Amino acid sequence: MGSRSELGEFLRSRRGRITPEEVGLPSSAGNRRTVGLRREEVAILAGVSIEYYRRLEQGKQQRPSPAVLAAIARVLRLSEDEHRHLSELSRPRPPETAGRTPQRRASTTVREELRRMLDIVLPYPACVLSRSSDLLAANEPAMALFPGVEEWPERRRNTARYAFLHPAARRLYANWEDVARGMVAHLRQATVLYPGAPDLQELVDELTKASADFADLWRRYDVRARTNGHKVYDHPVVGDMTLTYEAFDVARSDGQRFVVYQAAPGTPDHDALLRLARGAAPQDPQAPQDPQEASRATAGRSSRRTIRRTGSAMTPC
Repeated sequence: MGSRSELGEFLRSRRGRITPEEVGLPSSAGNRRTVGLRREEVAILAGVSIEYYRRLEQGKQQRPSPAVLAAIARVLRLSEDEHRHLSELSRPRPPETAGRTPQRRASTTVREELRRMLDIVLPYPACVLSRSSDLLAANEPAMALFPGVEEWPERRRNTARYAFLHPAARRLYANWEDVARGMVAHLRQATVLYPGAPDLQELVDELTKASADFADLWRRYDVRARTNGHKVYDHPVVGDMTLTYEAFDVARSDGQRFVVYQAAPGTPDHDALLRLARGAAPQDPQAPQDPQEASRATAGRSSRRTIRRTGSAMTPC
């Protein structure tokens, strides 16, 4: 799908969420067939002509100004991520022709400095994800956050694929619906930032066919950057655990992200995280039992045990 048709799809999905009452218009409930706002209502509220907005939704209006996009974003109550997505979709793109060179696949090479960082942050789970959420590298606690993923071939290890297709995922994530929505919203954003990227398109095609839940969420067209958040676990080894995560963009890396999970020290969640880290590490009969000592001991282990990916494209964890 080209960016122009995606722009129309995005705008239609967003105005479908807004009721007339939310923007101060009469509902005319008995005579209204349109779900959400009509085109002309968005145009009037945004201060543009109806014809202009119609052409914008049809992908025929070239280069809308930032002021116009801001007005439309205000009417449609777009989030910051959605506003950014709208601006990205509205940017001029190279002509889409059959002879155009296709987008290349993202590099799966993870710099050695990043691999060392996976050990530096121990005992906290950390991983490096590709733009399509392939698991490119991970420390042992991070692998333990995905029970059963080690049974998949390396090329299949992807956090979005895990969430929708692995039988353990719905039991693992107590807030599975939130996790699923976030992953789909991130992939939506990534497909616009990297238009035509084969690794992204293949993953979306696979999950759309294999998971009705994914297909339904994809049609909703929610957009969100995965920079931080939280996940609630019912982990088979350590039980209930809520972890927050931060995802950092890796410069000059084809969209890789460095993701770290944590919990506040002294909390039951932090204690569970430390138990997870101890269980994921090779057993040492001399290992200290005190949680703080265990934390320091885990952090000192060699980076030789970092999980490596050298094959094809894996999601923020």
